[in-house]
Amino acid sequence: MIIARTIKQAGSFLARIRKEKMSVGLVPTMGALHRGHLSLIECCRSENAVTVVSIFVNPTQFNDPKDLKNYPRNLEKDISRLKESGCDMLFVPATRTIYPRPDLRIFDFGGLEHRMEGQFRPGHFNGVAQVVSRLFDIIKPDRAYFGKKDIQQLAIIRKLTAMQNSDVEIRACETLREDDGLAMSSRNVLLSAEQRENAAIINQTLREAVRKRGMTVDELKSWVADVINKNPLFELEYFEIVNSSDLQPVTDWAGGEDELVACIAVRTSQIRLIDNVFFHNFASL
Repeated sequence: MIIARTIKQAGSFLARIRKEKMSVGLVPTMGALHRGHLSLIECCRSENAVTVVSIFVNPTQFNDPKDLKNYPRNLEKDISRLKESGCDMLFVPATRTIYPRPDLRIFDFGGLEHRMEGQFRPGHFNGVAQVVSRLFDIIKPDRAYFGKKDIQQLAIIRKLTAMQNSDVEIRACETLREDDGLAMSSRNVLLSAEQRENAAIINQTLREAVRKRGMTVDELKSWVADVINKNPLFELEYFEIVNSSDLQPVTDWAGGEDELVACIAVRTSQIRLIDNVFFHNFASL
């Protein structure tokens, strides 16, 4: 596995790949790799001749300095996992490599950037767009791989590629879960034993919510808030039912359930956990 820390090192490796007309897939990460990331890499390897993984904790997408400081980092362990995964190149740039000068670009995603995650993390998606566009410029992948757990980020990146007329194909991969249903996340390692034991309530509540079709949307939102907030370890930030196509919130069931997604964010201490489920996966159970 090639480890590139500069644009020149990455470009030298990728130039040889391009010369041989081999396809390149990119898996952008912030490190602290887990099995969810490895599943993205597996998907990437199955569809491309060369797999590139980036590890960069992007400061511009953190609106809370404490969150940036506390974000888990373990590069040595990540490198070991990537070597075992079959990754061809790891791109691990310094901040000055990604941002040689302050990135002052402001992206307009038609309001999508201000809902759900955007409401509680102002500026977050602008930072995501900044770093993803830089990575696409540097790596020039044919395809890029993202998890469905971050469904709003996925929508933002798809809008970004459309706005920039990018040829990068955005591939969405299924959310991997722990045995108790908790969505895999790098932040899970920050949970205390008690928090981790109770965190299964998040996905359990989502799954139960999509079965409660006898309730109105407002009643369902109130029910979810009651369930989550009754647990003293957790506080609900938002629960929304949205259309999967544009993530617009719905207020009733008039449009049917096939394309609906239930999205949630829960805070425990200083840790935020997000998850979502598609109605069509669970509503018939």
